[in-house]
Parts: sequence; structure tokens; C-alpha cells
Amino acid sequence: MSKQKFLMALQEALSGFPGEDINTSIEFYSEMIDEHIDAGMTEEEATAAVGSIQDIVSHILSETSLPKLVKSRVTPHRPLKVWEITLLVLGSPLWLPLCLAAVLLILSFYAVLWSAMVALYAVDLAVALCGIFGIIAPVLYIPAGYIWPGVFTFGLGLMCIGVAILLFFFFRIPTIWILRISRRVLLNIKSRFIRKENVR
Repeated sequence: MSKQKFLMALQEALSGFPGEDINTSIEFYSEMIDEHIDAGMTEEEATAAVGSIQDIVSHILSETSLPKLVKSRVTPHRPLKVWEITLLVLGSPLWLPLCLAAVLLILSFYAVLWSAMVALYAVDLAVALCGIFGIIAPVLYIPAGYIWPGVFTFGLGLMCIGVAILLFFFFRIPTIWILRISRRVLLNIKSRFIRKENVR
């Protein structure tokens, strides 16, 4: 694909984004393609080296903040007429609670995900602290003449430390899943605020 066709396709794919983001991205990838061409690549090789348009759009979407997308979506591009303002004011008892409920639902979803992750590592930390206490406790037991309880507590402490280490690596799996789900949900929410009316 030539540079011009690539940039036109990229601009069309980004047509739902705020205007300044589109211009910045087009300039950035145009300069990147020029750098590859200056390094000795052909236009086709340079555009292929930049990456696919879908990957670029996904990257730009992940880098663009949600408040910026929301602001771009809700900011009118022309002055509101009197009847539009009247409808907004009269309809506010309906649309305002719905918007607030949607925001609270999203926030509660994130709170559940992140509290689950915090709970997992809290369990791991508790087991690790039990292990540390079990290793330190024989210092108190053995001088008092409680040799076997001290040895037992030391062994139990070592076992807890081992379990804590295993739990740390085991809890990485749900943590990765939680992070992926959070990212997908956020990207999905962001994509809802792109101005689809500009997309062909």
C-alpha cells in the first residue's frame, strides 16, 4: 500500500476521534513512514513496517483518555437552539439519573474486579505473615524449654512461606485476567464515545 492510500485509510478509520487527535496521528505516522523510506525501504515496505490500521486505531484508542472522548462527544459543534435547550432541561429528570446510574454501574464493576484482586493478595500476605511469625516464634519457645513446639512452629512457618510463594505465582493468573477484562471493558466504553456519525 502506498503512503497516500495508507494515510487516507488511517484518516477514515480515525474519523470518529476528536479532530486534533486525527491530525496528530496522521502527522506522526506520516513522519514514521518517511523515516522508514529514508532508511532505504520502499513505500509498501514502510507502510507495512508501521503496522496494520486496526492495530494503530486500537493503540490510539487505548492512549486517548476517556474524559477527552466524553468531552468530544457531548460538546455541541454548533450553538444549541432554544427548543433543544428546553428539551434538555425538561428531559433532565429522565436522562440525568440514567447517566448517573450507568456511571455508577461501571464504577461498581471496576470496584468488584479490583477488590477481588486486592482480596487475593491480602490472603497471600496473611499467609506470608503467618510464615514469618512461625519462623521468628522459636526464638521465644526454645529458650523457655519448649523445644518441640518451637521446631513445629518453625516448620509450620517455613511451610507457610512456601505456600505464600506458590500463591503469589498462582494469583498472577487471575490478576492477568482481571487486568485484561478491565482493559477490554474500558476500550469498549471508549469506543462508545467516538462520534460514529462521521464514520462511513
